[in-house]
Amino acid sequence: MHIKLLFTLLFSVSLSAGINDYIYPKSEYPSFSNSGTIGLIQMPSARMMPSGSVAFSWSDSDPYQRGSLIATPFSWGEASYQYTDVNNAFYSLTPEFSGDQTYKDKSFDAKFLIHQESSLLPAIAVGFRDLAGTGVFSSEYLVASKRINNVDLTMGLGWGAYSDHGFRNPLIDLDDQFAYRDVSDNTTQGGEFSTGYWFSGKVGVFAGAEVFLPNLKGLRFKIEYDSTDYEFEGFPNGRESFYFAFENVRQPASKINFGFVYPLNKRLHLKLNYIKGHTLSFGFSLHGNFGKKQPFIKKNDPPKPVKDSDVFKIVTAESDLQLYKASLLHLNPRSMPLQTATVEDDKYKIVFSQSKHMSWPRVTGRALRVLDQIAPQKIKKFEVANVNGGLGMYKFTIDRETFSKYQEEKIYNLAVKDAKLESYEYSPEEYEFRPKVKLPDLFWQVVPTVTQQLGGPDGFFFGNLRLAFKGELALQNNLSVKFEFSQGLIDNFDELKLESDSVLPHVRTDVVRYLKATRNNLIVSYLQLDRFFKPRKDIYAKATIGLVENMFGGIGGEVLYRPFSKNYAIGAELWHAKQRDYDMRLNFRDYQTNTGLINFYYKEPRTNVLIAIRGGRFLAEDSGFNFDFSRRFKSGLKLGIFFSRTDISEYEFGEGSFDKGFYFFIPIESFFENYSKGTAGIGLKPLTRDGAAMLRHTHGLYGVTEQGQSINITRDWDDLYD
Repeated sequence: MHIKLLFTLLFSVSLSAGINDYIYPKSEYPSFSNSGTIGLIQMPSARMMPSGSVAFSWSDSDPYQRGSLIATPFSWGEASYQYTDVNNAFYSLTPEFSGDQTYKDKSFDAKFLIHQESSLLPAIAVGFRDLAGTGVFSSEYLVASKRINNVDLTMGLGWGAYSDHGFRNPLIDLDDQFAYRDVSDNTTQGGEFSTGYWFSGKVGVFAGAEVFLPNLKGLRFKIEYDSTDYEFEGFPNGRESFYFAFENVRQPASKINFGFVYPLNKRLHLKLNYIKGHTLSFGFSLHGNFGKKQPFIKKNDPPKPVKDSDVFKIVTAESDLQLYKASLLHLNPRSMPLQTATVEDDKYKIVFSQSKHMSWPRVTGRALRVLDQIAPQKIKKFEVANVNGGLGMYKFTIDRETFSKYQEEKIYNLAVKDAKLESYEYSPEEYEFRPKVKLPDLFWQVVPTVTQQLGGPDGFFFGNLRLAFKGELALQNNLSVKFEFSQGLIDNFDELKLESDSVLPHVRTDVVRYLKATRNNLIVSYLQLDRFFKPRKDIYAKATIGLVENMFGGIGGEVLYRPFSKNYAIGAELWHAKQRDYDMRLNFRDYQTNTGLINFYYKEPRTNVLIAIRGGRFLAEDSGFNFDFSRRFKSGLKLGIFFSRTDISEYEFGEGSFDKGFYFFIPIESFFENYSKGTAGIGLKPLTRDGAAMLRHTHGLYGVTEQGQSINITRDWDDLYD
């Protein structure tokens, strides 16, 4: 009855709104459900954000307040991290422990597109809620969506929390295990992938639509038939469902939900809904598509031409020394400091470093532009080589005429067709011009930073605003001191009191002690001496001593074999680490250990997916593997997930059962007109535990040598003339 009424309403709206007669602004992106995924109101849909999208969604739908971070690494995959405030239960029944704070639930969701929408067939997706959390919202679903004019129709099947008024599960015919859904397993610490009950139990049906209303500035109307089993999710029956719950969840008076979404702009949506026949819910979502080269702000940072270039060509024709001096004069102010240079017959060879551009073809092209504008006519070829940390990375050789020929129309693919890109071994003595560098040289900046702690019995958010002095003191080309000192300004850490309950060495879980001890004090976040080597072709090495991170200091090193023309790398690292005192200055605690890892990296060239596997001994002296999967986009956005399994038991690891999380690094230049190399990173883990903890040393070799592998250069050839 409800479904028949629903579709009658939908099609009557559709017929009265001809797509040819009305304009539907801001309708290119789908909207978010209260569950933190692309969808209707309470129900999901088969829609996806574009590949490379990152979003935040917040909703209030009694008794839940939910914040979600959503990432779309592929056009066919969506992953989200949910943080839910459950308002009908306490965090604990001990006020001294958690005060009157309500229960918090963390979980991961995922959705995968299994059929792209066509002219006849709908988009079809399969999804999972509470994939590796407590299970209080666990559900699976199969959903289809089809756009007809200005109406986006959705229908799906739901298991678990989406199975209200359900019918017999057809999967029982395949295996009897699908007949009954048991989520009451109390033998684990939570946080596991409980595949045993996926798609089991009864099946519910849901349906609905998102209607784009004409000439109303993008306003959308949503209506759905809700298959949520409110007796299944959360703690519906108060203390009968959960010991810390203090009241029942108000059950629905209707299965029909409806509401509106109003896009303030393409990225910010507001929503207001009426759900369950008696409850108003509201929220907002903010999303951005970082998959494109320039996702938001168009760059206004073009190459700076050399003034009076014809005069410079006359001067540099007089001697090679004049050419060297002109190169130094024009490359250094353009953030491409010249290291060495020499002329061999009709070839001009230079070596430079840079710290501004994320695209190496772009900075290479800009260096070539400068050389082309100042070099005398006798120079027919350019060889441009790059170094980082005193280590040779790559060299690019191109005919001058070829580079100039395609520059105006930016036909990069023809320009690089006969050019040569190869690995580079840096030997300064092979160059005639070696400008003296004033060493030691100090690079520094003063920036605000925030130390934060999310979730816990003491409160939802604790933060410390700090002022940091960070930088690098270059002693030699391959020897430097990296540092960060910071002073606390304001915080709310006085209420923090949760102590570690870990049975492992407290290598991470004493975080509260570190936070409280460093509150308004001057601290040393890290202070380390690094020496970089390149003992053989494609082999890189680093030796480090000092305070390498906020909880540990030590001595150790890393070696990496990264063939220039291959897509893989193999490395190893070994450290003797000692735990720092809680005040994060120069003193140490008693705990010390040896930790070492074998690291393997593989980058899939078509998708830019990086698979990193690390195996060995971790800081808490447990042994096992860390698996990390990430994808880099044209803008520089990096999305990743990871998990670890070691030889400790679930009991020893504690709540969460095993280490897992996801992260993303957003390029800062996306929000400005100028190019820059910095990123802002966010990493999320359900819990901080001691198992599978790795030493967090800065300037790891894989990051330092990114331009030492051809795949990372050739992917950006279209930037050559930027």
